[in-house]
Amino acid sequence: MKLKTSIIIITGCLGIFLFIMLPIFLSIQSDKEKYVASFKGSKFSLKDMNNNIITDDSFNGPLTAIFFGFTHCPDICPMTLNKMDVVFTKLNSKNKKLKLFFISVDPERDTPEIVKNYLSSFENNFIGITGEPEKIYLLSKSWGILSQKIFLDDGEYNIDHSSPVILLKNGKYVARISSKDDIKKSLKIINKYL
Repeated sequence: MKLKTSIIIITGCLGIFLFIMLPIFLSIQSDKEKYVASFKGSKFSLKDMNNNIITDDSFNGPLTAIFFGFTHCPDICPMTLNKMDVVFTKLNSKNKKLKLFFISVDPERDTPEIVKNYLSSFENNFIGITGEPEKIYLLSKSWGILSQKIFLDDGEYNIDHSSPVILLKNGKYVARISSKDDIKKSLKIINKYL
């Protein structure tokens, strides 16, 4: 009898907890999505790794991915770009117009030549962008990307930065892929917008 009463009390408490917390959770999730979707990018003019002018119009197209990172990144950037390389290879037969722009958050070290060399290790033709630090900062901020230098004991620095792959359709935000999303989930997200 006591066990049955305990189960009923626990079930009742769980029901009340869900009744109270579910609307709060859904509200937070909705606010997060609205917040992320509020990032619109900005007008800009920079050069890619081949010295071509890249502007906000370059992000127009059926589906474009942008990723802010840097070539000295020890882990997240190469892993994310490798994942996107695999994803793009799997999608290549479906859509040849899919583009990924890699925008350096470390333009002081990432010259066009260094970015070009870095991206040459991937199968797909990712487009590298670098340029004046102020312009890169304003562009990254307009997409909600945060970054800061972390100085090391030896005087060198690393850059701590947000690392989503932002998906744009006709230059407008539609979704993002987290660095934690695996290849299967990344494919599913992209296929939704192709």
